[in-house]
Amino acid sequence: QAHLVESGGGLVQPGGSLKLSCSASHYDFGGYIMGWSRQAPGNERESVASISSSGRADYVDSVKGRFTISRDSAKNTVDLQMNNLKPEDAAVYYCYARFGLSTYWGDGTQVTVSS
Repeated sequence: QAHLVESGGGLVQPGGSLKLSCSASHYDFGGYIMGWSRQAPGNERESVASISSSGRADYVDSVKGRFTISRDSAKNTVDLQMNNLKPEDAAVYYCYARFGLSTYWGDGTQVTVSS
């Protein structure tokens, strides 16, 4: 059974930084698109950043220039470096791995941005 586990969430002040990490096990996600989505209370889940198996990264406009996604296919991990965090970035962040119609999700990690 494929399993994704996120870590690195927490409380940070506006303008601060956090690094989220996702570790995948029991499955080789080397050929998958991996990424991060987030969901704030009352909002739909939105894709924040994704990275292909070849390393191409895509970001939602609201995080461009502030967030950086990276992956280590050999270790089956994907990270999200988040800088200059804003209150509107607060959400539960979910790691995912997608190939065609198949998507695996982690359980999420909470990010709170507050002074």
